[in-house]
Amino acid sequence: MEKLWNGNYVRIWTVNFLVHFSFMLIVPLLPLYLSETFGAGKDTIGMVLTGYTIMALMVRPFSGFIVDSFPRKAVLVVCGFLFFALFVGYLVAGSLAAFAIFRTLHGAPFGATTVAASTIAIDVSPSSRRGEAIGYYGLSNNLAMALGPALAIVLLEAFGGNYRALFWVSLCSSLAGLLLDVSLKLPARDFVPEKKVLSLDRFFLLKGWPEAIGIACFAFSYGILSTYVAIYGKEELGITGGTGLFFGLCAIGLIVSRLTGAHALRDGLVSRNAAMGMSVSIFGYLLFAALHNPIGYYGAALIIGLGNGHMYPAFQTMFINLAPNSLRGTANSSILTSWDAGVGLGVLIGGIFSEYFGYHSAFWAAWAVNAFGVLFYFTKIRPHFEAGKLR
Repeated sequence: MEKLWNGNYVRIWTVNFLVHFSFMLIVPLLPLYLSETFGAGKDTIGMVLTGYTIMALMVRPFSGFIVDSFPRKAVLVVCGFLFFALFVGYLVAGSLAAFAIFRTLHGAPFGATTVAASTIAIDVSPSSRRGEAIGYYGLSNNLAMALGPALAIVLLEAFGGNYRALFWVSLCSSLAGLLLDVSLKLPARDFVPEKKVLSLDRFFLLKGWPEAIGIACFAFSYGILSTYVAIYGKEELGITGGTGLFFGLCAIGLIVSRLTGAHALRDGLVSRNAAMGMSVSIFGYLLFAALHNPIGYYGAALIIGLGNGHMYPAFQTMFINLAPNSLRGTANSSILTSWDAGVGLGVLIGGIFSEYFGYHSAFWAAWAVNAFGVLFYFTKIRPHFEAGKLR
């Protein structure tokens, strides 16, 4: 069997961990930071945080085209530098407007970096173990999800509620990722695009539109939950230090399911993995919406993690398997664009629902959209993928 964990794969796996760690370290506590530092309301918080996702959403389709058209290491290094540099903006922002500008701009290099990194991860993986490689690559995100929020709570307490300490740690983490970007040993020109004429399909994998709708539905639900879980726990459940544990349990579920599902992806059981993941996670969202106590709060985290750990790598494999090799970057950017669109809508609509109808209505909306995504999968996505997959 061909070796999966080669030097380049280990490096790009670590890069992905560091990028997402610097991201996850501050995301769960940003609503509290904006509320306590600038006095922002729930709907304002939703709009400020949505800017990051909107910018990533706008950039990612072009990122796929750029990654398919230019040396991928060069693209990754440039984007990694911009991602690192914009963390400085959080340290110097003295007003809500300034913070919102820096936060929005930061979405662009994050969106491009994740497209370039995930495409390189597939490039350096043996073709016979591609599905398995996608599953293990996602573990870096999950570990970042587990460690980031937990360390954020520890740092916030250690530094007396000083959020700047978190921004400094994120800055250093992103710098370490940039140094690893530079150390990658890829061919000077690892890919020459076959397609010369620009078309919409160079920016978004049109063939994967049903899969895009499905992943956007699941992202919508996750966007609501991940953004408002900390402030909901503090204001309504009296859980002041439980955000780290929530994301830690979610990450444990993700890690367990990715480890158990990686071999199934290698064996081609993509549709089964997706169906299994969705069936589990929808129960987790129901539990969170229905039980307003620590059991529902923490239990849902583990269950949603178990479900998403099967679902997301299966969907990413679907996008890759629907696309020719010349559109590999586009396929990666398409699933990430769809995920961003769902998360952005979730954050924005969740903020509006929370402000005017309460948190519970937002969490029920998350469950309802997730349920629609499951129904759409079984009626449209699964037969579409089985009929159109190339490998």
